[in-house]
Amino acid sequence: MHMHEGHPGNGENQASGDIQTLKVLLAHWIEHNKSHEENFRKWAEKAKNLGKDECGEYIKKAADLLLKASEALFEAKKYI
Repeated sequence: MHMHEGHPGNGENQASGDIQTLKVLLAHWIEHNKSHEENFRKWAEKAKNLGKDECGEYIKKAADLLLKASEALFEAKKYI
């Protein structure tokens, strides 16, 4: 028999740790997305300068989607 099984405070400690981890992850994901979004926009422009307009447009769309994802993550952060 494990000593910690069914211990009343064990689940609370796990939940508290998971909440802290979630806070850190949300901040990390937002910053990580920002970095990728900026890089995507830079390469979208480069693709267009290389005459690859359609490629550049799709990379720009990806950057826009990352921005939307970051906005959703930012909203999620408000509810922690």
